[in-house]
Amino acid sequence: MQFPDLIPHALLTLTKRGVAVIGEREARLLDAVDRVRSIKDAAAEAGISYRTAWSAIQQMEQALGRPMVVSRAGGPGGGATTLTDECRRLLASYQDLRRRLEEILARAWDTPDATAQAGD
Repeated sequence: MQFPDLIPHALLTLTKRGVAVIGEREARLLDAVDRVRSIKDAAAEAGISYRTAWSAIQQMEQALGRPMVVSRAGGPGGGATTLTDECRRLLASYQDLRRRLEEILARAWDTPDATAQAGD
């Protein structure tokens, strides 16, 4: 292989009627929301602004026509934001597809035929 230090990486986005629903940024955000139970803290962890995080969630909800998160206002126990069950399934499906795609790319990159064809 001519470039052993290079690793292929694909960007995956799931769309509905041409509208992006979930990509790498949204997956990072949703994963963080699931762990920290706060959109504000999840946005910081995902490296995006709170406004961008809410906008991404609203865009997903609008495209799919259903809620992706459930927020509970603060109080004695504090507020929390959680993913809906459907959102968890969407995130898991996206992550599984992304993992499988990365495996396929890695195998294709390591295949001698791929190197030979690239040089043609």
